[in-house]
Amino acid sequence: MLKDFQLVGRDLFLAGLNNSHSGNLSVHHGDQIVITRKGSMLGCLEEKDLIETGLTRNDGNTILASTEIGVHRAIFKGTGALAIVHAHPVHAISLSLLEDEIIPVDSEGAYLLDKIPVLDVKCTIGSPEVEEKLPALLRDHKIAMVRGHGSFASGQTLEEAYHWTSCLENVCRIIYITRTLARNDKVSGR
Repeated sequence: MLKDFQLVGRDLFLAGLNNSHSGNLSVHHGDQIVITRKGSMLGCLEEKDLIETGLTRNDGNTILASTEIGVHRAIFKGTGALAIVHAHPVHAISLSLLEDEIIPVDSEGAYLLDKIPVLDVKCTIGSPEVEEKLPALLRDHKIAMVRGHGSFASGQTLEEAYHWTSCLENVCRIIYITRTLARNDKVSGR
């Protein structure tokens, strides 16, 4: 399990989808979850950075877990997900500040993600409001954005959830480049 966390954590960091100490990963098995430690560096995870705790109850390890543990628990309980990737992709966060949903303009993005809902809540980080509202979005979509905060992707494996996260950021980069080129064409009179 450590190897899967390390691979996805490193790739998230190297792809620029998280800064040095942001984002979190989790997997669900039985009545337990394994989630990254609060403040861990996803790009260099070690065994001590994986916290095993209850899906429905706190124990001695819960205090060490990511501040997003309640959101991860709610997603696991409210969807069929077995793995979650929470990231802070820059282009996707920027677009989430402008849109209520992100609609891919490229073929692959449209094929893989269809559309990405943007959740607008007052408190964005680990709040009861996110816990309450986000699982419903992830029942119908592979990934969702919390406005101005980041993405939550669910999957059967960490790799699958990472795929949706990577695809989301590519979709948002393509939207940004397309809009920039369109504005430049208008300015130049084309």
